[in-house]
This record gives sequence, structure tokens and C-alpha cells, in this order.
Amino acid sequence: MKFGPVPLEAAKGTINAHSVRTENGKIPKGKFLDADDIAALRASGVKNIVVASLESGDIHEDEAAQKIAIALGGKKTRVADAFTGRVNLFASAAGVLVFDAALVHAVNQVHESVTLATLAPGALVSEGQVIATIKIIPFAVANDILGHVLEEISAPENSLSVAAFKAHKVGLVATRVAGTPDKMLDKSAKLLSARLTRLGSSLGEEIRCNHEEKAIAAAISDLVARGHEPVIIFGASATVDRRDMVPSGIVSAGGELDHFGMPVDPGNLLLIGHLGDVRVLGAPGCARSPAENGFDRVLEQMMAVQPVTRQSIVVMGAGGLYKEIHSRPQPRTAGQQPETEDKMRFAVIILAAGQSRRMGPVNKLLQEIDGKAMVRHVAEAANASGSAATLIVTGHERDRIAGELSGLDITLVHNPDFADGLSASLKAGIAGLDDAYDGFLVCLGDMPGISAQLLDDMMAAYDPDQGRLIIVPVFQGKRGNPVLFSNRFRDAMSDLGGDMGAKYLIGRNEDVVFELETGETVLRDIDTPEALANFRDHRD
Repeated sequence: MKFGPVPLEAAKGTINAHSVRTENGKIPKGKFLDADDIAALRASGVKNIVVASLESGDIHEDEAAQKIAIALGGKKTRVADAFTGRVNLFASAAGVLVFDAALVHAVNQVHESVTLATLAPGALVSEGQVIATIKIIPFAVANDILGHVLEEISAPENSLSVAAFKAHKVGLVATRVAGTPDKMLDKSAKLLSARLTRLGSSLGEEIRCNHEEKAIAAAISDLVARGHEPVIIFGASATVDRRDMVPSGIVSAGGELDHFGMPVDPGNLLLIGHLGDVRVLGAPGCARSPAENGFDRVLEQMMAVQPVTRQSIVVMGAGGLYKEIHSRPQPRTAGQQPETEDKMRFAVIILAAGQSRRMGPVNKLLQEIDGKAMVRHVAEAANASGSAATLIVTGHERDRIAGELSGLDITLVHNPDFADGLSASLKAGIAGLDDAYDGFLVCLGDMPGISAQLLDDMMAAYDPDQGRLIIVPVFQGKRGNPVLFSNRFRDAMSDLGGDMGAKYLIGRNEDVVFELETGETVLRDIDTPEALANFRDHRD
């Protein structure tokens, strides 16, 4: 292929290298120039133009990309039409992407003019999703280069395919030890059911049993006999050895262990085995979390009827480090002690920046209850608790709010972007903290019934060693406020936007949430004149 500037008289039939504007409009890059284009360019005063000219043995970019894409497309894929040297491959069914990464490397090694980019092997894909794109860099590629690429992908196994999901009825064994709450088991089953539904399968029967070898073996055998496949085991205690209770239960049921351990974090303690033709999966603790983890990768493979073997698991290490999770132990710096060795320190962040539109023309936080502004009741409760600091985030009518809080040992943090939503106030409060705190309690300024005792109870419930990193007060099964967060959530809180508040983070991190049973006051925020009147009438 020739490339470079030519006189306008010699440009007919060549490929325009760069978009050019004329009096009649734009001549796009990549267009074969015809007589009308030449005339328009001449009328616009153009004398020379940069073009590409195909030579013998050259294949136009679109034709080359189309041929490569057709050769790469495998089962459950669709090849789009070429445009500007690019062809996309799409999934024609929901499933997991199947191919050998070495194929991509081989194609991209042939020549710089040919590029192939794909999703990762084993990626979860939906119908209609782009799974790969082929792009020819210049306007044409030499025929021998194209031949070399097609030779690399000529074998039938050298293709990109989608293994479509097939419906499974999955059995669940949930073990328990003394003190295992049914609520935790219910939540785990609900999360597993949601995962399976997304993958086109369903949760069949669940058997709850003691965390003992014989009980686990009996539960596995029972579910297999009833036609469940695979069987998933949620152990009440993490599996730490091939001779532990869950693997021993699989063997005792007549099954075999295929592999224990996984180079994916979170997900290290995953166990796979089989009982006859039925696959058995010992789930790691992270499977109780809705956040994506290694358990999802293996479950997706199973639901797409892909082999889950020692080999398929050990290759997951590259790319197997997921985004930092809050339940993962934190590294210590020199001289630093574990969180639980010394008395922990907490800050209380009170959100008092809103415009209280539902209250009408008045600012609800300034309304008096027992001779004090509503927001002062909350601040006094925070100061009376065992917290180390109280921060008040102001915004709307900041000076009036500050005046009502005079004389209190507090820190005022102004949020100039209070109109942007709750997240802006949360960010302002977080920015006012330093790293000296183990956690922080987010309180609403319109909850004057909150007591110092409640705040102390929440701080006492916090226990990172037990996975209690978020403390949520509940009354008769309903969650309320305030909420305590480990300091590990500072960055996540800072990433929130709009009216996205603490509820979003709680939902994303259910595996580290501890619900503290308490009184009705945690459900009573005062947003309307009616709520204020009711609170005053029933004030103890």
C-alpha cells in the first residue's frame, strides 16, 4: 500500500487518509475518492491531499477484518459487518466466554497491522454483548499477513465461543454450630438463589444440619438422590484442611475431592469434588456476600456446563485478585497493634445540612423540643456517649444551626454542596476525620430520640475480629439509624454520589453487617410537622 500526499488530479480512486471539509460538507476518512469528491476539493482550493493507494496483494481493511472475524466466531456468537476496518463479535446467548488466551497472543504477534481484543477467558456475558473486536490499523493489509493470521486460527478449537447457561436445580447444604443464627442462613440462601436466577438456574431444596461429617454426608446423599445437581455446601465454619468437616462429609457420602484452594481472593477456601456425576462445591465464606468474588467465577462455569477441575481453577490466579474487600485483614505498619488490642476510638458524624423541604417553610432541625433545638438533642447525645469526637455537617442555614449548638464540644464542618444530596454531606463529614478513628457513626440531625446509651451499645457491638464492621440498629426486624461503619469504609463512602447514602454501602457489604436489636426510637426521624407534633406528644 502506498501512503502520502498526491496532486488532486491523481487522487481519484484512492482512499482519503484524513477527514476534509469542503464547501459541500465533509469527506470522511477512509472514503474512496470519486469524481464528485475531487470536484468539491478543487472548488475548496485543495491542490494536494494525503491518500492511501492499494497495491497488488493488498486486502482492504474491511474485507480483512471480516475474514478474521468469521474465522474466530464460534458457537453462540454473531459477527457484525465491518466498518472502518473494525468488526465486533457479539454473544448470541447468555453464558461464559470460552477460548484460549494463547490464541489472542498469537494473532497479535503476527503483525502490528492486525489487532484482536477480547473479554477475559471465562467472562460472564449477556446476549448481545460485545465479546471481541478485530481492528485493522492501516487502510489495507498485505495478503500474506492476512494468510498468516488465518493460519493461526484455522484449527476448530481456535475460536471464541459462548457456553450458554443451562437450567440446573441446585441443592444446598447449610451447616450450623452452636449460636449460628437462622437469619444468617436465610440470608445466605437468598443470595445464592439470586445468583442462580441470574444464571438461568434455581435453588431447589435446602438441608440444614450440624457441622459434622455424618450429618453433612447424609445431607449430600439426600439431595443427590432427589435429583439436585450440583450440590453446594455453606459451612458454618471455614474449611481449612482436606480433612476438615465439609471435605470429610463429601468423602463419607462416597464422593471424591478434586481440589481444595483457589488462587482467587476473596475465594481462597473453595472446595470442589463430586459424587458420581454430581458436582459438589464447598463454598468459601465470601459466598455469603453479594459482592463479586471467586465463588461467582466457579458457579458461572458450572451453570454453563463447563469443566471445573483443578486445572481450570489454578489458572484463575492471573486476574484473580479482586477489588479490596473490607472483611480482609488489614496489613499492619511497623509498631501498629491490632484494632482490638487497645480501646477503640469512634467519631460521631451528625448530618445537619439539609433543607427540610417536607417540613414546610421552617428548618426542622431548629424546631424546639423541651426547650432545645432538635439538632442540639442529637449533638448532646453524641457528646454524652463514649465517642472520641462529634462532627456536625452544616449546609442550609449554617449560621443558625451553629448558633443552636454553641457551648458544645463539637467540630463544625460546612458542606457548600448540600443541595447535591446526602452523599455530599457524607463526603464532607468523612473529609473532616483523620485516621485516628477505628470507625464512625453516621447520625441524622432529625432524630432527637437517639440516646448516648444506644451509641455506646453500637460501639460495643463493633468487632472486626468477628466480621462486625457495620453495626445497624433494628427494631422488630426493621433497620434504622444511626449506622456505625469501620474506618475501612472511608474511601467507599467518599465515592458515593447524589442521594446515594449509607444504605447503598450496607447492601453491598451484607457479609460484614451486624444487626443490633434495640428500641423503636431508631426508626423515628422527624420530617414533617405531623411527625414533630407526634414526637412532642409522646416525649418521655
